[in-house]
Amino acid sequence: MNGYLDESNFMMVEEGFTTRDLLENLLVELCQASDQQAFFLADLGDIVKKHLRFLKALPRVKPYFPVKCNGSEGVIRLLAELGAGFACTNKGEIARVQSIGVPADRIFYSSPCKQVAHIRYAAGRGVQLMTFDNEVELSKVARSHPHARMLLGIAADSSPPAHPSMAFGATLNSCRRLLETAKEQGVEVVGISFHLGSRGLEPQTFAQSVAAAQLAFEMGTELGYRMRLLDIGGGFPGTEETRAWFEEIAAVINSALDLYFPDGCGVEIVARPGRYYVTSAFTFAASVTAMEEVPAEQPGSDGRWDSGTMGQARGRAPPKPPPCFPPEEESGSKRSLIPCPDHPLHSSGLRGPPAHGGDRIADGLELPELHVGDWLIFQDMGAYTIAASSLPGGRPQPRVTYAMSRLAWKAIQLFQGKPPPTEDDRESSCARLSCGWEMAETLCVTPVFAPAGII
Repeated sequence: MNGYLDESNFMMVEEGFTTRDLLENLLVELCQASDQQAFFLADLGDIVKKHLRFLKALPRVKPYFPVKCNGSEGVIRLLAELGAGFACTNKGEIARVQSIGVPADRIFYSSPCKQVAHIRYAAGRGVQLMTFDNEVELSKVARSHPHARMLLGIAADSSPPAHPSMAFGATLNSCRRLLETAKEQGVEVVGISFHLGSRGLEPQTFAQSVAAAQLAFEMGTELGYRMRLLDIGGGFPGTEETRAWFEEIAAVINSALDLYFPDGCGVEIVARPGRYYVTSAFTFAASVTAMEEVPAEQPGSDGRWDSGTMGQARGRAPPKPPPCFPPEEESGSKRSLIPCPDHPLHSSGLRGPPAHGGDRIADGLELPELHVGDWLIFQDMGAYTIAASSLPGGRPQPRVTYAMSRLAWKAIQLFQGKPPPTEDDRESSCARLSCGWEMAETLCVTPVFAPAGII
């Protein structure tokens, strides 16, 4: 291994032992210890699977993971081990990835709105790749980072933004003026960037954005810039249910790249997949710590039966009604946990810790009657759920338990061109991976990938 991740960073899960099995074991242990603190369970093998799928579906595109999506140490170490780059939005994120040894040429300072102090920090740490989409940002970088290599961010998506005042990206009509201003200020522009975001966009929108980027490339080339990098941003779905949609998006992107930036044209392609990598890898568990029943006949009531407050619950709605693990029986300090049987359902709402602006998690969920101490399980919770700073009121961050199957660990070695030492190991590693995360492909002939320096 390269030294970013080792076996001490996660629990090794043997073949046939699923993430669900591990989750149930953890809950039993917590109940026996009377520990009701919320926690995440992260299947790092799921991220390995996503990485291999990404490289197979988009062979010309090099992924740069946006740290703001999930900055947990296990995720950062694993993706660094796999050779991914990192898109950072501030000096804290830059420091985070550099603290484990990620070199500066694998870091992209991708924020469209940067503090001068953070620009200077990036300059001092050797981080050169940045974006701009207006003259103010351009001037800040020109004054504070003379060796920066800039990407002009364009607003390739023509649909109106949800919040017009927060729209980012220059229009094609303003690109030439911005490129000329960069020339006057002595700033080197090396390419174009766009970011569509996770808004359920149609795959064809990516093709339209690549076409717009090619027009901006031509403007830069005409002005004498050596345009050599295209950033296609993010917006890739990250659950198993959306795998076909991701593959459709990838096919459209590949066709657009072949048309507008054909292989051999000297342009390097990067992307910033965030949700794609981590959404399905994380499961969140939180216990019910308080209850409130709202009578249906109460004036002004909507008849909601409120399932109450979950200790340390994250302020994000689950994608689907969560399964629950209520107590079936008690024997001393032991409580057996089982999936909910068929019980009458109640219209319920979930709240996070009180006295917090984001305590409303979800309303209108149909849940069985719950009790204080019951556990709720939220799947697909890996994206934008790990807070970067301490929680309000001094509450501890939910801990993250990382797990990976032994077969996934061997897959990483094969991926890096380091085959296992014995024939038996190689034979088992070339089988389909099935320890909690099925793969449709085998890993016998995976490519060795490490992003080339883009500067």
